[in-house]
Formats: sequence, structure tokens, C-alpha cells
Amino acid sequence: MENLVLVLPEVFISLSIMFLLILGVFKKNSSKIIQNISLLVLLITAVITFNETFGIEEMILFNGSVIIDYLSSFMKIVTLLAAFLVLVISSNYLKSFKIFKIEYPILILSSVLGMMLMISSNDLIVFYMGLELQSLALYVLATFNRDEIKSSEAGLKYFVLSALSSGLLLYGCSLIYGFTGSTNFNVIATQLNSDQYALTFGIVFILVGLAFKISAVPFHMWAPDVYEGSPTSVTLFFTMVPKIAALTVFIRFLYIPFLNLIDQWQMILVFLSIASMVFGAVAAIGQKNLKRLVAYSSISHVGYALAGLATGSNDGIQSSVIYITIYIIMNLGLFSCLLMMKRNNVYYEQIDDLSGLSKNHPLLSLSLLVILFSLAGIPPLAGFFAKFYVFKSVLEQSMFFLAIVGLLSTVVAAFYYLRLIKIMYFDKEKEKYDEDHSLWLRFSLGASTLLILIYFIFPSQLIEIVSRINMI
Repeated sequence: MENLVLVLPEVFISLSIMFLLILGVFKKNSSKIIQNISLLVLLITAVITFNETFGIEEMILFNGSVIIDYLSSFMKIVTLLAAFLVLVISSNYLKSFKIFKIEYPILILSSVLGMMLMISSNDLIVFYMGLELQSLALYVLATFNRDEIKSSEAGLKYFVLSALSSGLLLYGCSLIYGFTGSTNFNVIATQLNSDQYALTFGIVFILVGLAFKISAVPFHMWAPDVYEGSPTSVTLFFTMVPKIAALTVFIRFLYIPFLNLIDQWQMILVFLSIASMVFGAVAAIGQKNLKRLVAYSSISHVGYALAGLATGSNDGIQSSVIYITIYIIMNLGLFSCLLMMKRNNVYYEQIDDLSGLSKNHPLLSLSLLVILFSLAGIPPLAGFFAKFYVFKSVLEQSMFFLAIVGLLSTVVAAFYYLRLIKIMYFDKEKEKYDEDHSLWLRFSLGASTLLILIYFIFPSQLIEIVSRINMI
């Protein structure tokens, strides 16, 4: 029973999904009811997680296959709140495309359940189950706007490439099981004395699969097309929520069973980090579509998060967790701006559509200015501190080349963020956008902009929370 109490958030969200499916079948036109219940489910699950598990040092359940600790509780709460905000600001967008259906919130909940399993996994099988549950829901979400050919194409591309990466990941799991005789992370850690170099093959295959899920170079090829083709609210979900779970799995997989093999996997992470930072910064320069630009930008930001993990230190892990948390807030604000670029029920997403935005929408353009400066890492905004913590942890481990490449790629990336600001403030204005935005959309933009602006006043609050994450 103690085990069940600690996995109460997962049990509650599973039962809620089943109830909502039955409700959707038997009650016609229940989209709004199911949307509201789903929002309530996400909030209640976050409260249960906070009350039941937040602050627990470490509990290993179900014969060692599930772990509940401070890292899992924190990441679950961030995941649930991010999913709540995605769901709450996407209603008007879905209605305008006539895709406000019962399946949308249920798929979001299913994907979140998979992520929660991934976050708490202490076993390769549990991790893979969570990953596939998350991915299956994401395939459908990408193709949710079935009348739009780009959306169908995005879902198909994501499905085919994701199936390939899942196959590689599963092959890596089978290699590790073959060499160690177990899929449990703690047992694997005790079996490292034999076949250490053979295990490296398994680690590489699993890292390839995980790198695909967070769109790290060179496994990023799906991201620009899927981000552009998916409905904008789904793209927002893609850029934020799956990355939290994938980053947590990176931490658990590398730092519990394979910490003693750091020489084998550290260089792989350094390569993924450098390639992602450089390629993401350079490839974004030529983009004309905002969602494609965000895709390349997210590839670059994933590189910074991986740089923290590559250090092999607690400070590095904590800096990566802080980075991904601040990145989520910045992305929420950016997509809130995108969802406000609507005229006569048509949403605009080209870079040229920002032309002269400051003349007609001064507050919107000011918020976007703050968010873009933060993404570029301009002090004293939150994005600067996120990068500062990562580079500090990298330099403390004397990884100077990684830090130099990271700083140079930040300079390159600043170019396309500043170009957007130039277009907003100095180009000729276009026709005014509609201003009938929902209260939640305004709130998400205002809150994210405010958090980015005032973070430098209270930086210790987030540091204090994350500093309790200890993996070494």
C-alpha cells in the first residue's frame, strides 16, 4: 500500500484518462467539459505530487523498478504545470481550426502519464514503456489537424523517424541486459566490472534514441518539419514538455548505472552538445517561418542543457535543470505571442508577419522583445542566468573548449533574435491583428514576461529548490 500511495499521481491520472474516454463516448458535445476536467486533473495531480512525494529523499518501489526522489517530484510538477498552461491557452486556436475535440486533452494527459513514468523509471523496461506511451500520443497530436496536409505529413515523418530511434534504443537496452543480466539501474551499476567496453555499445544506442527525443544534432532532422506542420498549440507542447522527461532520463540513465563509465559517455555528450549549439545557431539564420526558427532555436538550447550534463558533476546537473525550467517559461511567452498573431480567424507564423508590430501592438512587441532578449542570453534577464549557470559548471570542470564553443554559438544565435526585434520595431507596419484574446493567453504572456524580467531580483529561489537534487 505504501508503494501505491507514492505512485498515487500516476494512478489518479490513469483513472482520469479512462473516465474521460468513457464520458466522451456517452456524452455528445462534451469537448468543453472534458477540457475543463483535464485541466482540473493536471492541477490535482500536481497537488498530490507535491503533498505525497515532494521532499522525499529517495524511495525505491516495485522491486527497484520505480524511484521517487526530489528530482522526480520536481520534474513531475514542472511537467504537469507546463501541460496545464499548454492546454489552457490552446482552446481558441483549436476552435478556430474546428479541431476542439475530446481527444485533444485526453492525448495530452496520456502523453503526460508516459512522461511521469519516464521521470520515475529506475529500470530500462519501465523507461521504455513510459517513452512509448508518450510517443504514441505525440504521433496523433502532430497529425491532429487532419484537413491540413502539412499536419499529416508532420505526424507521418515523426512516426517513421521515431520508430527508427525507438528500435535503436530498444537494441541498446537488449545489449545492456545481455551483458549485465538485468534491466534495473541499481543492479546494472553493480555489474560494471565485467564487459565494460562491451556495455559502451549499449550506452551509445540508448543515447542515440534519447538524443532523437530531445532533437539533439545529428538526430534533429524531424524537428523543423514536425514543428512547422503540427498545429501551433501542439508545437508548443513539443518544444516544452517532452524535453523535461527526456532530460530527467538522461540524468538517471547516465548517473545511476553508468557513473563509473563517465569516460565512455562524456565525450558523446560533449559532441551532442557542441553539434547542437553550433548547428542550431547557424541553421536558424536562414529561416522564414517562425515555427521552423523555434525548432532550430530549441536544438541550440538543448545543446546548452546537455553541456551541463556532460560535466559529470552535481552542479552541472542542477544547472541543466535550471536551464530547462527557465527555457520552458521563455517558450511559453514566445508561443503566447505567436497565438496572438491572428487576423480574421487566420493565424500568421512567417517572420515577415512581425513587420512593424510595435506600431500597432506596443505591449505585445515589448513582451516579445523581452522574451527574445532572454533567449539570446542578454543580461539581466532570466535567459542570461540560465546560460551563466551552465557555463560556470562547465568551466569548473576545466572543459574550456565546450565553454568557448557555447559562448561563440550564443553570439551567432543573438543575430537572428535581434533580426526579429529589428523587423518588429523598424520595418513598415502591416494590418493590425485581432485583440480578442482569451484571459489565459494574456495571463501566460504577462506572467512569463514578468518572471523573465524579475528573475534577477530573486535568483536564489530557484537555485535553492534545485540545489537539493543530488545524484552523485
